[in-house]
Amino acid sequence: MLSTVSAVQILAMTDALDQLETKGKGKNHVGKFIAGLQNQESGTFAGDEWGEEDTRFLYGAFNALSLLGLMSLVNVDKAVAHIIACANFDGGYGTGPGAESHSGQIFTCVAALAIVGRLDLVDKEKLGRWLSERQVPCGGLNGRPEKDEDVCYSWWVLSSLAMIERTHWIDRDALIAFILKCQDTEIGGISDRPGNMVDVWHTQFGLCGLSLLGYPGLEAVDPVYCMPKSITKRLLG
Repeated sequence: MLSTVSAVQILAMTDALDQLETKGKGKNHVGKFIAGLQNQESGTFAGDEWGEEDTRFLYGAFNALSLLGLMSLVNVDKAVAHIIACANFDGGYGTGPGAESHSGQIFTCVAALAIVGRLDLVDKEKLGRWLSERQVPCGGLNGRPEKDEDVCYSWWVLSSLAMIERTHWIDRDALIAFILKCQDTEIGGISDRPGNMVDVWHTQFGLCGLSLLGYPGLEAVDPVYCMPKSITKRLLG
């Protein structure tokens, strides 16, 4: 699933989705593969034929299918019901019903609901409070209580706050300063926290976080798709 979603996103960003028809077996072939991973009883999705289920895969399915214009291939109502079952007392969401709230899983659930126009189901006040509490004294964000800050949560937390219109609930300047401290000014790139080795993962999410914070010189990023807004606007209107 995850590799398929990444492939669809890359084709979308390079304006090459049409090549699924000319050089592949067509977008419907891809869509049917993704739809075939939906659990018809619970509504969620597996990551592959071995059946591990997780809200990451549900979001991935919605992401790719919406970009392909094939959401009709899956049972959206059952998937939405599964997301609601993953909601916790603190306003967050976990990997499945009863699982601990985590910033990454919150993104997958909230973004999936955003794709199908069901953000009305989110307790925005309670979730916004939990997400804003992820900011620690150094300015960075963590994924759950009592954990260390990490640049990648500049995306997972901020994107969710953006979708529920609560980004002003954190200290913008402190987070920008934290992300910039994680740069390697000699070789480039961004690490998880200051002084550590840089990598592509944290560089991507650091830049996306800066974009959501309105940092100058960066293209606006879509908080639902983690892609440039110019691309999602072209594809989805």
